[in-house]
Amino acid sequence: SNVDFNFASNPEFLAQGTAVKDFLAPDRVVIGSETEEGGKELEQLYQNMKAPIVKTDVESAIMIKYAANTFLATKVSFINSIARLCEKVGANVNDVAKGMGMDKRIGTRFLKAGIGYGGSCFTKDTKALIKTASKNGLSLDILKEVNKTNEEQRKLVIEKLRRHLGDLTDKQISMFGLAFKPGTDDLRDAPSLFLIEDLNKKVKSLTAFDPVIKELNGFDGKVSVKKGAYEAVEGADALVFVTEHPEFNDLDFERIKSLVKGNVIIDGRNFLDAEKLRSQGFIYEGIGV
Repeated sequence: SNVDFNFASNPEFLAQGTAVKDFLAPDRVVIGSETEEGGKELEQLYQNMKAPIVKTDVESAIMIKYAANTFLATKVSFINSIARLCEKVGANVNDVAKGMGMDKRIGTRFLKAGIGYGGSCFTKDTKALIKTASKNGLSLDILKEVNKTNEEQRKLVIEKLRRHLGDLTDKQISMFGLAFKPGTDDLRDAPSLFLIEDLNKKVKSLTAFDPVIKELNGFDGKVSVKKGAYEAVEGADALVFVTEHPEFNDLDFERIKSLVKGNVIIDGRNFLDAEKLRSQGFIYEGIGV
């Protein structure tokens, strides 16, 4: 027998690390439906939630999801582009972002310069929109540049290491953070994986520590993941901070100073106390600061 049904789209906007909160208190609920009846039925699921509901067609609902993610990716790549210019002209991107973010039209979120975004959504959705546009005879050049900027941002860390250490062939690099963001153990498209692949070809040895991720599968011989932070820094010529795990701010850097061979710190997330580290004898360099 035939069954009547309505095709609808109800995209989710959950961020890793805050998914439960995002589900219970969403900014909005998006419902796309082929029919008015189908939309109303789906709307019943959210009747007890205090969130605005956007009712539209299926195509628009799907586009809202992709457009939202790629806009956030664009915001990240924009501030990373500004960070590069800040380094050239002597400006501080943290101050620039703060001043920009106070404008209510812009806001502070996703306006933090660094090593670039990772995760399962931003790269995938950006590439998906580029491909969809291409199939429809359009070239979304702005999104192509968003992707390109993000990839180049990761290479910037290696440029900085070379600037301070010269030839990397006989050097040991210690990486702090593997997950693509704090509050998760997700490694999908994580900047750390790019750095492991690239640095492994250039350096003598590569060590890593992450408070959440204790082992890496598929990277045999490329990186030694240590169980503790201080074990990871022994004999290192430089430290690279890849994930802004809050625990890293509580590290005993005086102790680290006594264990490392070199004194270079590259802060890929601009979250450490630069002034304090420099006073302890480290050469600190962030992104655009």
